[in-house]
Order: sequence, then structure tokens, then C-alpha cells
Amino acid sequence: METRKINVTKFRWSRFKEGSGNYAFLVPALLFLAVFMIYPIVYNIILSFKDVTVSNIQGEQHFVGFRNYAEELKSAAFMISLKNSTLFTGLSLIFQFAIGFMLALFFNYKFPARNLFRSLMLVAWVIPSVISGSLFKWMFAGEQGIVNYILIVIGVINEPITWLTDQNFSLASTIISNIWLGIPFNMLILLAGLQSLPEDVYEAGKMDGANPIQRFFFITLPMLKSTIYILLVLGFIYTFKVFDLILVMTNGGPVNSSSVLPLHAYNLAFVTYDFSRAATVAGFMLIIVIVVSIGYLKLIRSEEE
Repeated sequence: METRKINVTKFRWSRFKEGSGNYAFLVPALLFLAVFMIYPIVYNIILSFKDVTVSNIQGEQHFVGFRNYAEELKSAAFMISLKNSTLFTGLSLIFQFAIGFMLALFFNYKFPARNLFRSLMLVAWVIPSVISGSLFKWMFAGEQGIVNYILIVIGVINEPITWLTDQNFSLASTIISNIWLGIPFNMLILLAGLQSLPEDVYEAGKMDGANPIQRFFFITLPMLKSTIYILLVLGFIYTFKVFDLILVMTNGGPVNSSSVLPLHAYNLAFVTYDFSRAATVAGFMLIIVIVVSIGYLKLIRSEEE
């Protein structure tokens, strides 16, 4: 009996040594996650519960509980930024996905110079957002902008619109610019998904008499579901944190009409130097992204079941 216990202990120790050797390969990744991802998030959460400004950043910092969160919820600038972020993200996602899907279907067909046009479509995606923002700022300029010039020539408007300095058009201008930026990414992911679909399923659909519209709704869309879900979630996360494009084009103005949550947090941190309030806004953004991610995981789990 004693000999058996000793053998079991030796066996477990040898398994532990083998396992610990494998787990050692995870240490660099865990260290990276801890230092560059988990620590900043935890520090941001702690900061949001304090009262840290430029006057006491090196002095005594008081714990204020949920006061920063309550004050932000009462802040008009925060509520406007939240509304603008919702509109900016929602409309950008809808149009980026719809136009990207149509282009993906188009480029999925074989025709001469298809690869050349497909490569040209990616230009918008590879250009830095700051440069794209500067280009659109010029295009939406008042009397000298090409957008006003084209609209006047085709008779849509009679006089130039001050797109970026008018409260009614400033947010729409940034949304249009962001849609243009995001279309290539949507097209690329959906095109890769389309090209991975098996041809024999379409052949079977044709033999059963399904027309192109029926094949799209009953074969293409169901088989692309997982690709569409992950594309929409990635698009939401990417669009929800867009900051540089709006900073370059309107800087959130006029009168916060085009301000979004990332820009609102930036202004709190680096214009008014209220670091805790900025961390609070980042905390709200983190909560929203977590809620969307949980919704995505539940959706995927229900599809798998």
C-alpha cells in the first residue's frame, strides 16, 4: 500500500514537471497582458474614483467614490458626446457594412483587372486617419471645398454650406468621412468570407432552381453569419474609439456638436487637466464595449447551440 502511494506521488510530480515546462511558455504573454493591458485598465478604474487634477497630481489624492460618475452623467457635454458617439458609430457601421458588402459581392465576380481595382479600394484603408481627416477638411471647406462645388454644379444647393462650422452639418461631415475610411475593411473581410464559401452548395442551389436573390438570402447570408458578427463587433470597437479624425476635422465643434466620448475624455485630460473625470469617461466607454462584447459572445453561443 505504501509503495503504491509513493508511485502515485512520483507520477503526479512527473506530470507537474512536464506541465510546468509547457506553462512556462505562457509567461511572456501573461507578463505582456499584465503590464500593457490589465495594469492600465485597473489604474484607470482606480483613477476614476479619485479627485486627481493638475493641482494635486503629485500631492494628496482623495477617494471620492462614484462622485465623478454622477457628475459626468449630469454633464451636458458628456450627454451630447454620448449621443454623438451613438449616432457616429451606428450610422458609420450601417453604411460601411452595406456598401462594403455590395463591393465584396461585386469583386467576388471574375472580370478583367479585378485585382487592380480591388487593390485601389484599399487605398482609403492604408492612409493614416490624420491625413484622411485633413483631406476631408479641405473637401468640406466652405467656398473652396469640392463638395460644395459639385453640389452647386448639379443643382442640389444654391450657395455653399459651411459643413464643418455649422452645428447641423459638422457631425454628418465626420460620419461621411469615417464611412469612406471603413468601407475597404468591411469589403476585405466580407470578400474573404465569400471566397471561402463552397461552390458545390451554390451548384446545388442552381440545380434546385434558386435564383440569384434566393441564393443570396438562403445560402450566402446564413453561411456568412459568423463573419458578419465578428466584423460588426470589430467595426463597433474600432468606430466607437475614433478620435483623431474628428480632432483634425472639427475638434468636436462648433459648441460640442460633433464631440464624441474619446474627444470629450481627451479635452478633460489635456485641456482642463481633470484626469479623474477623463478616466471616468474612459470607464463608461469600457462598460459599453464590455456590454457589446458580452452580447456578441451570447449570440455566438446561441448560434452554436
